[in-house]
Amino acid sequence: MKLLNSGNTKTRKGEKLGWLTFGIHLAPHTLAGRNVCSHASEGCSNACLNLSGMGTFPNVQAARIAKTKFFFEDRPAFMAQLFKEIKSAIKSGARKGLKPCFRLNLTSDLPWESIKHEGQSVIEAFPDCQFYDYSKIPSRITDMLKGKFPANYHLTFSRSECNDQIVDSVLAGGGNVAAVFRGELPETWKGKPVVNGDETDLRFLDPKGCVVGLVEKGLAKKDETGFVLES
Repeated sequence: MKLLNSGNTKTRKGEKLGWLTFGIHLAPHTLAGRNVCSHASEGCSNACLNLSGMGTFPNVQAARIAKTKFFFEDRPAFMAQLFKEIKSAIKSGARKGLKPCFRLNLTSDLPWESIKHEGQSVIEAFPDCQFYDYSKIPSRITDMLKGKFPANYHLTFSRSECNDQIVDSVLAGGGNVAAVFRGELPETWKGKPVVNGDETDLRFLDPKGCVVGLVEKGLAKKDETGFVLES
């Protein structure tokens, strides 16, 4: 069972900028009987992109559930395989003349900075590689802004219908916040410039202290919780 994939339609947009994205799709929230999204809200759970694209196929869902169970039931073997696949991904990127980057939480929100294998996190083990993720866990964003994260790991805080107070704090501290808007993106939100997060997925290239605007897609178009903002 392969852990990493070479991205999706959105992450592949980064290739035009010289980056090759690899990521992991786990079964989100509690779909596999384990909670991999500890701060999921009703809105983000309902609008999750787990069932978009290839996720509509039953075999893809089964694979995501299997990978999630593998992570929790045999962590050493999972991590050993992940390390091996990252080494292979680095070589694959080199052959294509692209820099590899890794988003390990495509459909999860796990604290990879603190998940150790033989004394190191995967982020620490590959200091020359760029890692990035979105997260709704406030403590992770706070630690990153305080410089407690490895320099090669970038997080963007994900806004939901119930964490606006934390959003304000993150933006005030110079962090970036991703927010979903209906129909079109505003030029500013909460007094901060809005960058188009749909152009690429390379969040580590965004300017500091900005809002990453995403236009609602899939199930999010039916959102009535406030997860999707009216632009």
